[in-house]
Formats: sequence, structure tokens, C-alpha cells
Amino acid sequence: MNDNQLLRQQLAGLLQKSYAHVNFEQAIEGLELKSIGAQVPHLPYTIWQLAEHIRIVQQDMLNFSEDKNYQPLNWPEDYWPKEAAPANQQEWQNTLAEIKKSQAAFTALINDEQLDLLKPFPHGEGQSLFREAVMIIDHLSYHTGQIVLIRRLLENWKG
Repeated sequence: MNDNQLLRQQLAGLLQKSYAHVNFEQAIEGLELKSIGAQVPHLPYTIWQLAEHIRIVQQDMLNFSEDKNYQPLNWPEDYWPKEAAPANQQEWQNTLAEIKKSQAAFTALINDEQLDLLKPFPHGEGQSLFREAVMIIDHLSYHTGQIVLIRRLLENWKG
């Protein structure tokens, strides 16, 4: 395995597994609908809002990485849901499925050896596939930690 393949493998692994800490799937495992939209005093977001934000941002970064005609969303209003909770269990499941889908699609980009990880996108300001991968990994990790914190404050964490 050459250095390029090893780098791709490690980036994909970080996106899918997280390795050294709780990953997104572990952080949301066993959540009940009432906890997903529970507001904790002095915290600005619910678990639902964090998960929806993760979904929106990941899809946006995937769109940016794939589409030379990418049109940015409006910050911050387009990146955060206004509702504290999903309308129902199906909306929650749809969000989780979309997060998984965008992760898989971005992992496929990372693993595509026809794409240069370090070459800046022609439609960006110096961003590359490598940079976007690191941003998604960092963003997911950051908000996954917030989800675990909220679960701890709700006394709904098994870890």
C-alpha cells in the first residue's frame, strides 16, 4: 500500500469509525424521541438540532466537493433547524439515514484514486478534497461530543 492509499484509508476510517472516542452512531444509540428534543438549561441546542446540523453541513460539504456549480447556503440560518425536536420518529430516522448516506458518499470520494486529495477545487478558494474531509471529520467529532454531553446532562448516557 502506497502513502496515498494509506492516507485515503485513514481519512475514510476517521470518518466512519472515529477510533479513539465515541462515534456518532454510538452517541445516538438507544435514544428515545423525548430525549432527542429535550432542551437542557443554558445549552443552545437539542440533540435533534445537532443531528440535523450535522446532516445539513455534511451534505453541503459533499455538494461543494462534487459540484463546480455549487451554490452556498446562507449562514447560519440554513445550517440549523428552528424546531427543537423532530416532528416524529420517522423524521429522526430520515435524518440519521441521510447522515449515513452523505458519509458513505464522501467516503467514496476519499477512496476514488482518480481524484487528487490535495488539488484545490477549481470552484473554491483553495479548498481541496483533503481539507473538506478533515473539516467533516472535525465537525462530526465536535458535535458528537456535544450530543454525549447533552445525554449526560439528561442522565441518559450509558458510557
